[in-house]
Amino acid sequence: MSTHPKVTAKKRQRERDKAERRKEKELRRVERKEAKKASVRLPGEPDPDLAGMRPGPQAPLF
Repeated sequence: MSTHPKVTAKKRQRERDKAERRKEKELRRVERKEAKKASVRLPGEPDPDLAGMRPGPQAPLF
């Protein structure tokens, strides 16, 4: 039977790095969620993504 290899310092560091990345990712998710709540627009307000656009054929670029 084989024995289990010892946990190396490199693996411990890798696990710490993964845990740190997970924490950072979770913080970014929370920040995005808060930013989304803060940027709620009123029902009568126009969509800022569509500002300046008009329906129908568009003018030629040149």
